[in-house]
Amino acid sequence: MGDKLTQLQESMDQLLTQFIAALYYNERHHDLQKFSPNDKIPELKQDQPPEIDTLDPEQFKAGQLELARDLITKEQQIEYLISTLPGLDNSERDQLQMIRELEEELGAAEQQRQEALRERDEVLKRLDGLVRLIRRH
Repeated sequence: MGDKLTQLQESMDQLLTQFIAALYYNERHHDLQKFSPNDKIPELKQDQPPEIDTLDPEQFKAGQLELARDLITKEQQIEYLISTLPGLDNSERDQLQMIRELEEELGAAEQQRQEALRERDEVLKRLDGLVRLIRRH
């Protein structure tokens, strides 16, 4: 699950980066238009770099469309990752029951491990006894 959460976080970071890129694209490449007669477009000084790089309308719309598709694709990837997380289809009671079952399984596995360690120690004692017996003879 940790890996899925990491993927989800990385996808969210990428989505935010794509949002910023889309905003920058719109801000940087829009055309200069007045929305009302009172609007003024500031004149640039000779040594001042232009704040926008106007694209022709078709190219601008194509760029917006590509950015929108990228945002939709990333959002769908995030939805898929969220749908694969455990617990979305289970109530809190079901999740607590699964935790209890896993704890029981863990307890049984720990008992098996302890028994295997005891058997190992017994076998090592017997083997040590045999080695000592062989050395005496």
